[in-house]
Amino acid sequence: MKRLTKWSACLLLVSGLSHGAVTVTGDVQVPGPVELPAGGGRLSDVISVAVPNAESYWLGAFLLRRALVEEQNRLKIGVLFDLQVLQRTALLFDRPSRASLALRTFEEVSAMPVTGRQVAVLDPVAIEVGFARNVRVEDGDRLIYPPRVDEVEVLGAVAEPCHLPHILRQEARDYLQGCTLLDDAEADYLWLIQPDGSTRQVGIAPWNRESGHVPAAGSKILVPLKNDDLNPPIPELNQQLAEFLATQLAEVVH
Repeated sequence: MKRLTKWSACLLLVSGLSHGAVTVTGDVQVPGPVELPAGGGRLSDVISVAVPNAESYWLGAFLLRRALVEEQNRLKIGVLFDLQVLQRTALLFDRPSRASLALRTFEEVSAMPVTGRQVAVLDPVAIEVGFARNVRVEDGDRLIYPPRVDEVEVLGAVAEPCHLPHILRQEARDYLQGCTLLDDAEADYLWLIQPDGSTRQVGIAPWNRESGHVPAAGSKILVPLKNDDLNPPIPELNQQLAEFLATQLAEVVH
């Protein structure tokens, strides 16, 4: 009985010393799990151990949170539902090409994982000096520092996704000239998805044109699926689609 009590106490002590770990992969000097300190850890605790290489693409780094998976799963389900509605409505209004685009997009989104990505600045220097939030991390979270990229992807209502060379200070709308847009594309806006996961709707028509929206290398530009000429329209579809695409790792979105 005494031995059993001592064994239970040892197990309790060991479990009390274990505070979980964050796994770091990609272009870092020390990849692998990083044990969290007592009371929980922050980004700086993990980054100081993993040491991202200066050549890695800090702007496109990913923080994947287990706590966000459920919320983003609901987002994915909502996008898929809206795409099904768009397909059916397009068929009712005799727009077969729109229905085909909705089905293609549905299949692409269905194949994408729910990552739990959190929009965060993961620049180690900015975090160290206090220019970026040193957010808390939890057991099971993942941190990924990808290699540097030099392209911009255009996807959505296009004949096929385009991978275009990144051009310094080029406006987001100008990248559309390098890709074949479909007749079922929304002509007034695009959605700019920066590599840090932030998204923004940008006006591109003569009546609402916005300037100063320049994609960083590794950005994605979503050409929206037109739906405001149908009844009922689906006003939140493209915004939610952009938000879900922003959660995807660079090698996932093709």
